[in-house]
Amino acid sequence: MRRAVCPGSFDPVTNGHLDIIGRASRLFDEVIVGVLINQSKSGLFTVDERIAMLREVTSSYENVRVASFRGLLVDFCRAQDASVLVKGIRAVSDFDYELQMAQMNIGLAGVETLFMPTNPLYSFLSSSLVKDVAKWGGDVSPHVPDLVRRALRERLNNTAPA
Repeated sequence: MRRAVCPGSFDPVTNGHLDIIGRASRLFDEVIVGVLINQSKSGLFTVDERIAMLREVTSSYENVRVASFRGLLVDFCRAQDASVLVKGIRAVSDFDYELQMAQMNIGLAGVETLFMPTNPLYSFLSSSLVKDVAKWGGDVSPHVPDLVRRALRERLNNTAPA
């Protein structure tokens, strides 16, 4: 079975994330969306909230499941019996950092990294940017699933369209 991991913090999940997950689901028998638990960072949404949102918005993909992890990504891959990571690349600046991580991951555990160029519609999109726009009442509906848009509005106590 060809199994891959799509890792990230997903705080919150965006349409760019979903594009990569959906495309990966067509290439692999199973895709595990790995939600990083980073105790040194406090997210807008808890890990459990992020997992619930991801499960909802990926429910149409029969071969996608969502799990959380802490520690080394390669250890999570081993535990999931996955030998491939799928990473979306928006720009050259993403590639510089991700290449170093990919080289470390293959050296540590033989885990390969597949770099998937982001759909140009989402090349500028990041969770941080979405949160910032939503915080100031901007319309993020073209950039996130409706479930996420509503959660952002509720969390940020905005009456604006978010």
